[in-house]
Amino acid sequence: MKKIGILGSTGSIGTQTLDVVRSNGDIQVLGVSAGRNIKMLEDQIREFHPVLAAVWEEEAARDLAIRVKDTDTRVVSGMEGLLELARLEEMEILVTAIVGMLGIRPTMEAIRAGKDIALANKETLVTAGHLIMPMAKEHGVKILPVDSEHSAIFQSLNGENPSQIHKLLITASGGPFRGRTREELKHVTLEDTLKHPNWVMGRKITVDSATLVNKGLEVMEARWLFDMPLEKIQVVVQPQSVIHSMVEFVDGGIMAQLGTPDMRLPIQYALYYPERRPLGGARLDFAKLGQITFLEPDMETFLGLPMAMEAARKGGTMPTVFNAANELAVKKFLGREIGFLDIYDIIGQSMSRHTVKEHPDLEEILSVEQETCQWIESRW
Repeated sequence: MKKIGILGSTGSIGTQTLDVVRSNGDIQVLGVSAGRNIKMLEDQIREFHPVLAAVWEEEAARDLAIRVKDTDTRVVSGMEGLLELARLEEMEILVTAIVGMLGIRPTMEAIRAGKDIALANKETLVTAGHLIMPMAKEHGVKILPVDSEHSAIFQSLNGENPSQIHKLLITASGGPFRGRTREELKHVTLEDTLKHPNWVMGRKITVDSATLVNKGLEVMEARWLFDMPLEKIQVVVQPQSVIHSMVEFVDGGIMAQLGTPDMRLPIQYALYYPERRPLGGARLDFAKLGQITFLEPDMETFLGLPMAMEAARKGGTMPTVFNAANELAVKKFLGREIGFLDIYDIIGQSMSRHTVKEHPDLEEILSVEQETCQWIESRW
């Protein structure tokens, strides 16, 4: 049995990971976690019988403990609970599907404990890649990408010599507002924003896709995952979401990974790497598809990508400011407190006022995150 834990088991990636578990008879789920979705977490406990369930909110944890007192699952809470899940003794792989910078400490704890990481939490590498990747190397731990784009690059590099890469080509759907002008974006609603044309994702990442912040985060993450300079990472819009990303080599050859927009594929690939398993679901029909098109990203309208690139080039604590500002801005947008274009204003103003600290440690990263959020709250 392959033994796994899931940080964020009630979210989009977490629930699809459990779909993969259901389809395979040789994965045991030792730990699950959630923020406040206690009803779903209870259902997961009764189906998968984990030894540990971690709940972020203490009151919710007490509620869950009462609900599942007839099971053998132990309930823990807060950051200490997430850290305990991350170092579960028999666990082999930790799926980090938790949203936000909350995932950094548990990821580092799991690495110290020698667990492989199936990484779906972008913020971990965006803000702390300079800490995470050397730590993984030191402890002999694999960082296995779950994002469809990074998984596609990972698959395209299988058996290839990394020194022969010319550039990485990260594809983007363009989101629900592809082709619209900045003037048109002034009037888009939350409901419009959450209608992604191809993918079924969580609310936060769907908004990030619409602003192109998500693609910026993926560029920043790819830099660390594949040890690649920013100038060798290119974003190309591929509206059908059929090509999930590509690698161009020094001889001009390009390797691409194609498939239907189904997150179960990269999740399963990470859990069983280097083995491939059968996976149910739709298959690409090229005759019906007809064509695959490409466009340049509109970086004058969708500022999330160029601002992310600027943050990455400045380095140090600037990616933390970019990420923290976006995280809070999206939360406010989802709460209908601000408009769509205000997200860019919040990020831009937060970056403009920040003085970069080089080579920050974890405490400095978390301190900058907190300070950025406090500044935003005082003005928005």
